[in-house]
Amino acid sequence: MAAPLFAGVLAVLPLAPASAGEVAHARVVSADPVGTTPHVLDGIVNAFALIGGTVVVGGSFSEVREAGRSTRLSRSNLFAFDLATGKIDRRFAPEPDGPVHALAAGPDGSVLVGGAFFSAGGPGSRTGRGLARLSLADGSPVAGFSAPVQGGDVSSLVLHGGKLYVGGDFTGIGRTRRTALARVDPRTGAVDPAFTVTPGGGLGGALKVYAMAAGRDRLAVDGSFTTLDGLRRPQVGLIDIGAARPSVTGWHTEAYAARCKDVFPSYVRGLDFSPDGQYFVVVTTGGAKGSRKLCDSAARFETYSRADTVKPTWVNFTGGDSLYSVAVTGAAIYVGGHQRWLNNPRGSDSAGRGAVARPGIGAIDPTTGRALTWNPTRVRGIGVKAFLAHKGGLLVGSDTTHLGHEYHARVGMFPLS
Repeated sequence: MAAPLFAGVLAVLPLAPASAGEVAHARVVSADPVGTTPHVLDGIVNAFALIGGTVVVGGSFSEVREAGRSTRLSRSNLFAFDLATGKIDRRFAPEPDGPVHALAAGPDGSVLVGGAFFSAGGPGSRTGRGLARLSLADGSPVAGFSAPVQGGDVSSLVLHGGKLYVGGDFTGIGRTRRTALARVDPRTGAVDPAFTVTPGGGLGGALKVYAMAAGRDRLAVDGSFTTLDGLRRPQVGLIDIGAARPSVTGWHTEAYAARCKDVFPSYVRGLDFSPDGQYFVVVTTGGAKGSRKLCDSAARFETYSRADTVKPTWVNFTGGDSLYSVAVTGAAIYVGGHQRWLNNPRGSDSAGRGAVARPGIGAIDPTTGRALTWNPTRVRGIGVKAFLAHKGGLLVGSDTTHLGHEYHARVGMFPLS
């Protein structure tokens, strides 16, 4: 295992808050996970946030333990550990009363938490439904933050430029009507009146923003919508967040207009920008439908393309298995789900000609769109639901217990060195 070397290197790295799409790597991470990450003993991990040297983990679970120890700790849906040592923070135990789906590093040593809970602070606390700001010091709700979500839950959070973007299937935040997408003050939770972009035309009857990512002056959103502010944007769109009043850009693709299997009326899932913001990658579920549709695939799109209808730069197909998460570091595009293969456009729940085995996790060359040789493997399960690239490596969250041929229950990390 790489743990002793990694821990020594990590101690000298600057550890600022890390967000998806904002960390560049000069090379591909090791295929040997560190031995220090703690174990989540049940359920699933959905989200990470890195605040200084502390990793906050969110999901749907009840027990955790440190690597190499037998003592089990009760942690309901949220806990924190030290990135360098893997030691679980005994002070941070807020116990949200429902699943956590999204996390973001908040201001002044806090963490922003989104999900399907009524209160994130545990018994007796009142944080408001679906969205909360907690102190990293002890897990208590931060005074002065109020952003109760109405009519649904939160599935995605992005902190960018000092503003918090919130996505989900809600109908409002506080007393302000917002459909599935909003921007709030990360200190107070006040809804920003300048951000009014509204998704519409929900596929399958439920209007939901599944994932978001920010790059420089653009916010990418994907979900079950067909329009953004009335403009046709089937399942994916870009918003100019560099303007004083954000608006939907002219970027438009029909790549996700086609139907996949009927059980997946909306099939886009994860997305992430490159560190320089010049392109982003979308991953999907959907079922095997051949290479003319982007079901069960990863696809790269150029952010500032001027084409009337933007086509993907490349597509990598799994051949019938879902991808849920993606992390773009410049050196690689990491994809995770319950896939068996990559490079598999001719497969239909089978390995077609040219397919390569990449069980549950893999890496794609950003330029060619072909799978890299990196192949740590994992037990597939439902799939990888969370990636977080940071200056020292790549965090991975899922629902299974083996990563890189080793026991790593639901949390693992591949070091950069």
